[in-house]
Amino acid sequence: MRQPSVIARRVAAASVSLVVAAGAAACGPKDSDAKGSGGDSTPHKGGTLTVLNSEPQTDFDPARLYTSGGGNVPSLVFRTLTTRNRENGAAGSKVVPDLATDTGRPDKDATVWTYTLKKGLKYEDGTPITSADIKYGIERSFAPELSGGAPYLRDWLVGAADYQGPYKDKKGLSAIETPDARTIVFHLNKPEGEFPFLATQTQFTPVPKSKDNGTKYEEHPISSGPYKVVKNENDGEHVLLTRNKYWSAATDDERKAYPDTVDVLSGLDSSVINQRLSASQGVDAAAVTTDTNLGPAELAKVSGDKELAARVGTGHFGYTNYIAFNPTVKPFDNPKVRQAIAYAVDRSSVVNAAGGSSLAEPATTFLPNQKSFGHTPYDPFPAGASGNPAKAKELLAQAGYKSGLTITLTHSNAKNFETSPEIATAVQDALKKAGITVKLQGLEDNDYKDKIHSVKTEPGFFLAHWGADWPSGGPFLAPIFDGRQIVKDGANFNTGLLDDKSVNDEIDAINKLTDLDAAAQRWGALDKKIGEKALVVPLFHPVYKRLYGSDVKHIVISDWTGVLDISQVAVK
Repeated sequence: MRQPSVIARRVAAASVSLVVAAGAAACGPKDSDAKGSGGDSTPHKGGTLTVLNSEPQTDFDPARLYTSGGGNVPSLVFRTLTTRNRENGAAGSKVVPDLATDTGRPDKDATVWTYTLKKGLKYEDGTPITSADIKYGIERSFAPELSGGAPYLRDWLVGAADYQGPYKDKKGLSAIETPDARTIVFHLNKPEGEFPFLATQTQFTPVPKSKDNGTKYEEHPISSGPYKVVKNENDGEHVLLTRNKYWSAATDDERKAYPDTVDVLSGLDSSVINQRLSASQGVDAAAVTTDTNLGPAELAKVSGDKELAARVGTGHFGYTNYIAFNPTVKPFDNPKVRQAIAYAVDRSSVVNAAGGSSLAEPATTFLPNQKSFGHTPYDPFPAGASGNPAKAKELLAQAGYKSGLTITLTHSNAKNFETSPEIATAVQDALKKAGITVKLQGLEDNDYKDKIHSVKTEPGFFLAHWGADWPSGGPFLAPIFDGRQIVKDGANFNTGLLDDKSVNDEIDAINKLTDLDAAAQRWGALDKKIGEKALVVPLFHPVYKRLYGSDVKHIVISDWTGVLDISQVAVK
């Protein structure tokens, strides 16, 4: 789920579209939690699962959704070539086959990827799913009227940069071949060892051309998953799903599909959602949320109640909150000033401002603390949990600011405990001890995003955050530090304006690797190399804490999404 990058321009908010959390070695719920509370803990088929969310499930079209791993609610309806492994913790960060028989077969330089579909795949109307349907599903995602999904394919596929989709260009993409009904071949511009991760995006959902009615397709998309859409009201505020009788568990190792019905209710206030889940009355006893965390006050209340505490799922998602510098703005053009700020930061106070140690974990690396990202522990400016103002003053003196300096910190006024006033004030207080006077510039969220993501208006010192499109160092480091991704006349996310040939070359070299464990080690080493440049100061990784109803069982929370996977849960 991440902020929009030059490669992927969407705020992480419901899978990686959810603005949420990441953290140290990720963990799912304890075994007792995973089995539910009280009575028969064995999951059974049947019943209705209610989903209580704050954000509506808008644009319910596989072309328009920005998801990773297939998403959460979308994954119940849309199957993709590959998907995330539906297991707790680190095991859940693996990519596994979905519609395909494997995760893809690359040629020797990873520029050609071949997939074979499983036998017996069917849509909700009983017609067979073919490779041509997947090709068409991808092609329609290029249509301007269906924009919104991840634009990697436009960058990666040969000849796709200017393609306008099948409504305008019926020839389609020659970079995607379908030699027979079960085979699909992708030709890429450059080596991409992580193509199996990309194939989890909903753009890889099969769409039968005969059923495509353009922008109205979202009202009743044709299901390839265990559930079909029977109601979609007010652009995703109320989505009702029932069983797709043609889905077969024999072709799907990942989705359990225990409930008979999934009823998604959105547009609710977060406090109302948590109150309803806490009370667990009526239908709310069999309810979950996929986008609403417990806040600090709510968590304090829940922690004091043994029954409620047993109904809290804890998860971590690849996400980092940090301070960003624009080195073209004085005094941040001086590395010693940036280093001084890194030493002065009090991460313990920042963690407290983010809701405390249960909701945030201190960060000294840009990469999240999960193995799949290639996390390599390091701290280029070790200042302990509370900062080192004395070392900061020493570096300021070396930079020519013996008497201190005054700077402005730009932040959002959104109450998100990430880039908001609470975090900004904690940074302000810490830097004051080092002789740095920080003036706070709070902006409305849209103004804040516009300002920090434009090269022309980017401030010198501001709060930022980033989440990965899939659990790897690539979509974490490349958008922020690859010099070729600097956009001068559009949305720019390389805030440090770093254009270092050695960094760019290493990104290319790692992208060629199909051995993802070997790639992860090199992403970790690259993170350390970049970190020493002090272009960012990592602050913390958020942690998800989410309630679920008393009748909900079989809780699975993976490191891929960090949230309860509704494809796994059962209800009484």
